[in-house]
Amino acid sequence: MAIKTIASAPELEQKNPPLLHKIALVLGVMTLIGGSLTGIMTYRNIGFTDTFFLSWLTSFITALFTVMPAGFILMALVTKLVEKLTPKMRENKRNLIVGVGMACVMESFMAFSTAANNIGFHDLSAFYHGWLNGLLAALPVALTLSTVITMTIKPKIEHFLRS
Repeated sequence: MAIKTIASAPELEQKNPPLLHKIALVLGVMTLIGGSLTGIMTYRNIGFTDTFFLSWLTSFITALFTVMPAGFILMALVTKLVEKLTPKMRENKRNLIVGVGMACVMESFMAFSTAANNIGFHDLSAFYHGWLNGLLAALPVALTLSTVITMTIKPKIEHFLRS
């Protein structure tokens, strides 16, 4: 005697993750990247002073609400452009191009907002040197993170966010 088990349709369907989980994932990635890079840039701008943590926090929050949202939009546009310009190139090579390009552009913007927060514009020479020092100090970390993220994590995040 055989026993038949019939599963209902909802049990067979794969459940999509809730929007809250998707938002938490994006905020986590933004915090890891933005927090570490603005920390490096703040250290290069002002050193490890008594006001370091407050200066870092305000730089991070500024980047979180200005640079990073623009970065997500820019990444989507750059990804589409690279796909259009290199249709026969393998996806991992396109991801590498996008990652390196985005790291350079985003770090420049993040270094700008961090130098503006920590140094200001009253002395443009000091601002420029703060921007350049922050950019050059954080760029190796940004290139490493960007390469790892675009080659391994980005495809998984995109799949997760599409679900």
